[in-house]
Amino acid sequence: MSGEKWLSGYHAVEELLASGEGQGELLYSRRSQRIDSIIELAKEHKIPTRKAGKAALDKIAGSENHRGLLFVASGRGGSKKGGPDGLSTADSPGNLSKADKYTCLEDFLAELPEEDNLLVLLLDGVTDPQNLGAILRSADLFDVDLVVIPERGSVGSNATVRNVSAGAASWVPLVSVTNLARAMAALKNEGFWIYGAMMDGERVDKVNLKGKTALIMGSEGKGLRRLVAEGCDGFVSIPTGGHIDSLNVSVATGILLYESRRQTLGK
Repeated sequence: MSGEKWLSGYHAVEELLASGEGQGELLYSRRSQRIDSIIELAKEHKIPTRKAGKAALDKIAGSENHRGLLFVASGRGGSKKGGPDGLSTADSPGNLSKADKYTCLEDFLAELPEEDNLLVLLLDGVTDPQNLGAILRSADLFDVDLVVIPERGSVGSNATVRNVSAGAASWVPLVSVTNLARAMAALKNEGFWIYGAMMDGERVDKVNLKGKTALIMGSEGKGLRRLVAEGCDGFVSIPTGGHIDSLNVSVATGILLYESRRQTLGK
């Protein structure tokens, strides 16, 4: 359904409902013990629930991978009938969650929290939705303040990303920028130190990641692009052993985020 925001995946929907941030309607095409528990959770949070045909959910999700359950965001300006099987079509899709706190990097920079330690994660060319979903899970667990991705050459937030994130996509602010190098410059102007992940960088546990810190992860295989690397203040690496030459980008991101928060929480 054009222009409508939706979320699927049992865990992801449960997380959104439990957060109290969702505004919309819970649609289901069948009943099961798990779906019934989610329906009860929606009712506890005053979220309307309604049974709809499988074809209607297929059309909204663009596939049959919804497992019989979708949360559809309501519009701020009301809704009108006209969708399949009488489903509501939002005139102006509303925010699903805290993930929509900032619409752009400028919003984030204009509203910088007055905190000693801020952590921004930039992704340079992460194209696999499975990786982005896993990265968002780590970003939520380690309290990342903002995730930045380029508009081109990167996967955006889609159904696969939301499902793999297991609800984290409803909590982590994510913005896209037209030029990652310029975004880095804007962060530097606000006092951020920027570190790129590279195999020959300094051991991450030897680098001071306290204060306003931005970490940049490159694509698997290619790593950081030249202009992005040139804009870094330094480079960090993860000490490893074994026989393979690199970690999956989502795994590496989780390790670096952990080390950043270990330093800031351990002071």
